[in-house]
Amino acid sequence: MASKYTLTDDIIKNHTERILNLRKFYPFFTLAEGTFSQYKEGIFRFLDMGYITLAVLRYFINENSFNDSPVTYAGYSEFCREMLSRDFDVTRDKFEKDEIDELIRYIFDKIRNYGKAFEFDFYDPAERKQKVARVRLIDSTVRETEVVYTITEDGIEFYLTTKEVRDESRINMDQLLLEKLIKSENFRGSIDVIERINIEVKALEKYREEVVELLLSDVHEGAKAVDEYVERTSVWFAEERKSFARNRELVDKAVARLTFGSESNDSKTARDITRLQTMLKQTIENHSNLIASTAELSRFSDEMIRRSRVRSLRASFDYESALNRMVTEDCPQGLAEFALPLLLPKRHKSMAISTIDNIVLQKTAESLKGEVRKELKADLTFKYDDELLNESVSMNFAKLFKELLGRLRRWDKVTLREFGAILEVKFGMDVYKNRDYYAFLTHLAGKSLYSVKEITENAETFLEEMVASGMTEDELEEFEDISFKIEFGSDLVQMKADSGSTDDIAEITDMTFVKL
Repeated sequence: MASKYTLTDDIIKNHTERILNLRKFYPFFTLAEGTFSQYKEGIFRFLDMGYITLAVLRYFINENSFNDSPVTYAGYSEFCREMLSRDFDVTRDKFEKDEIDELIRYIFDKIRNYGKAFEFDFYDPAERKQKVARVRLIDSTVRETEVVYTITEDGIEFYLTTKEVRDESRINMDQLLLEKLIKSENFRGSIDVIERINIEVKALEKYREEVVELLLSDVHEGAKAVDEYVERTSVWFAEERKSFARNRELVDKAVARLTFGSESNDSKTARDITRLQTMLKQTIENHSNLIASTAELSRFSDEMIRRSRVRSLRASFDYESALNRMVTEDCPQGLAEFALPLLLPKRHKSMAISTIDNIVLQKTAESLKGEVRKELKADLTFKYDDELLNESVSMNFAKLFKELLGRLRRWDKVTLREFGAILEVKFGMDVYKNRDYYAFLTHLAGKSLYSVKEITENAETFLEEMVASGMTEDELEEFEDISFKIEFGSDLVQMKADSGSTDDIAEITDMTFVKL
């Protein structure tokens, strides 16, 4: 009972927080879904709004955070025009200037949601009522006589969440968000980001300790790990220190304003600022210790390599012990093992001193490595079960629709009984056992009028989307001139398991497909 209560309590209490963490993704998927299918009769449907959205957000981050300047519409327009021309071949050779200008304005309005916040409803089980989550990607303000635009905290956080951080400093990325939050005086949110930065610093410190352990157990592999770690982090540290300095300056200014009494009336804000200052100082100290320990790691690695080289040159055979053993065993024949090599023809043998450096770091011969493990790469052609199911349904719907269009090409009208008989001849009695057949008829009855040309240009229903994706361009072009309507009768058409069976699989209201 206690574990069940804990589970239920966790689901209810944490639901709202999880939804609010997910809300930053909502605008992206809203924008990416069908933004250009209805615009200008779909002439720009080849554009990828998801890519465009991320590109525009990256441009805003670059201008607002790195260049510390707001964005004007003229600046955005120039960037967007260059991107559309470079990545999608939207140029003056193919489109009129007015069309491109309208497209750039349309994209901007869509990302800004025409100045309104993106909203979606969700249920709060703790308070037992519906709530609305709101999120903006771009904000606008009037500066003197000009409207300028800046990316919001939600916009930055969304973009950074999607960023691959293996080759980028997550600490530096989080500090961009921290700088934005401090400037907007969102000190509670800044504390959360500082905590995330602390986690990243601790993660790097833990990774450094793992490298040290590897160095102690395997000098060759450890030396490579040290080089990789230092190479990755040394590039980051300089930028991270600059970001820490900027954010510390912003926090100090907030503390100064608090000291002079401008925010003294808000005790909660004062506590947040004081806590933020303390946490930032501690984080900077931890980060400085990490830099120092990384520098020490390089020196430690060099010392371990030096010791390994000395051990490699240590005597591995004790001649004195061997002589004493031969005397004890009264076995003078053993001296031949030492004397015979000296009696061989004169040979000049030498070992270059430089090869000593390679004793530890040289690679093992391939023949001595044993089994080689191959790195498995992701199969980009892999498809999930629901994707395979969608493809199967799309293919079946397209076949059935094509058969119907083929009959209407020859005849002016086709009844459901006639259509079923044609399918029975072509595909056998198993067609009545295929659930896609009944799903096809159910979706087909959702509209009373169909035009192949309209389906090609703008698929409105699920059936039309499946048909458009399942039929080839040549097939759609072949039946482009066909339109038909559906007249519903009152009789029921019985579907048999086979010709000799008396059991009905289903009964369907009769339909007549009339060519227009």
